[in-house]
Amino acid sequence: MTEQAGSIDVLVVDDDFMVARVHRTFVERVPAFRVVGTAHTGEQAIAAVDALRPDLVLLDLYLPDLFGLEVIPRLRTAGHDCDVMVISAAREAETVRGAVRHGVVDYLLKPFDHEDLQPRLERYAARRGRLLTTVVRGQADVDHVLAGAFAPPVGSTLPKGLSVETAALIEHALRDADGTVSAAEAASATGISRVSARRYLEYFHATGNADVSLRYGTAGRPERRYSWRT
Repeated sequence: MTEQAGSIDVLVVDDDFMVARVHRTFVERVPAFRVVGTAHTGEQAIAAVDALRPDLVLLDLYLPDLFGLEVIPRLRTAGHDCDVMVISAAREAETVRGAVRHGVVDYLLKPFDHEDLQPRLERYAARRGRLLTTVVRGQADVDHVLAGAFAPPVGSTLPKGLSVETAALIEHALRDADGTVSAAEAASATGISRVSARRYLEYFHATGNADVSLRYGTAGRPERRYSWRT
C-alpha cells in the first residue's frame, strides 16, 4: 500500500460486516481520510492496530468477544497512541462517561449517516493539525490547540446565509410537530425550499437544539427526521 502524503489513516471496527462497509464508505468521502483496514472483533482490532498503525480508530462497543471500551487500555498497554472515536448504539450515561475517561475524541450514536460523521471527522482533523504544528509557548497556544475539540455550543449567531426570521419559522415547525419532521415537511410548512430547510435543521442539530433519527424505507438512503429537543 502506498502511503498518501498528509492522509489520516483510519481503522473501522464493527461486528457487522455490512455496517463496517458503510462506515468505510462514509469515511472515504471525507478529504484527507482513508481507511486502511476493518476489524470485526476486539482481538482483530488490537491486531490490526499493531499491524496497520492507524491514526484514528472508529470503535464499535458491542463486539462479540470484548466490550469496546476494554480495547482502549489494551492498546495503550501495547504502546499505541492512536486516537479513538466511539461509534455505538450504547446510550447509557455510564458508558459515555467511561468512554470520556478513556480519552475518546468523540462519541457518535448509531444510527447515523454521512452528514453526522463528516463534521466530526473534519473537526478531528483540524484539532490534529493544530496538535502537530503548534509550538506551545503559553496558555494562548494551549487554547489554540484545544479550540474546536468538541461540538459547537448552542449560540445565537447564525451561520452566513441563514436568517433569524427563517430560523424562527423552522423552530416553530419543529416545536409544533406531532413527532418528527423531514426537510421536505419543514419546507412545506414554512414555504422555503427543501435544501434551505435542511440547512436550518442541520444547524439546529449541530447546536444541540434538535435531535435526528433515521427512517429506513424499502430502497435508497434513509430519511433524516428531526425533532426539537426539550
